[in-house]
Amino acid sequence: MKLLLVEDEPDLAGQVARALTAAGHVVEWRQDGFAALAALKVESFEALVLDVNLPGCSGLEVLKVAHVLRPRPVTLLLTARSEIGDRVAGLNAGADDYLTKPFAMEELLARVTSMGRRGQGGTAEHVVQGGSIRMDTQRRRVTHGGQTVSLSPREYELLAIFMQAPGRVFTRDELCERIWERSHEHDTRTVEIYIMRLRKKLDGPGAPIIETVRGCGYTMTFPPCDAAP
Repeated sequence: MKLLLVEDEPDLAGQVARALTAAGHVVEWRQDGFAALAALKVESFEALVLDVNLPGCSGLEVLKVAHVLRPRPVTLLLTARSEIGDRVAGLNAGADDYLTKPFAMEELLARVTSMGRRGQGGTAEHVVQGGSIRMDTQRRRVTHGGQTVSLSPREYELLAIFMQAPGRVFTRDELCERIWERSHEHDTRTVEIYIMRLRKKLDGPGAPIIETVRGCGYTMTFPPCDAAP
């Protein structure tokens, strides 16, 4: 992919750029928010790796501009581990994923690859498909084998997280943080209840499987294409 990296720490930016280039991506680097906005105005990018804390204007300001571009670049936010508010604000503003510093370069590459698959697909930009499940994110409509699935707003948000990153393991705390904007330990029971509800509503041939990863959290996998009705 053609990718814009926005990171104000030169050493880290160099490491990330080299890793992304070695993985086959074309990378342009900008060191502050204003330079990133200028690049977005004159060039099209398929992906954006964006630090939140930038000189000039913040990464969240850059994200607001990137989110309305057509075509819209898929976006990975880089945030400080303690800044939960930035992560939540970024996801609400349209970021596709986030990664907390410090991070393993292998994980960053995996996240970018996953976002690239989401951004390519043969369907419209606002449609996510997996197995027999089709999610229209513009209309907030979900179908299973062509039949509409009635989901509550929280159930929909939980499914959207899994559908947009199949195979990735999400901890209960992370799901709490993304959906309920908090990460208190006692709220993880709420996640378990919503997982149970989704499993019941998505049951059937061709449906994705929400698996429990013992000691870690949950992940969604899709059956082979020929298993769909």
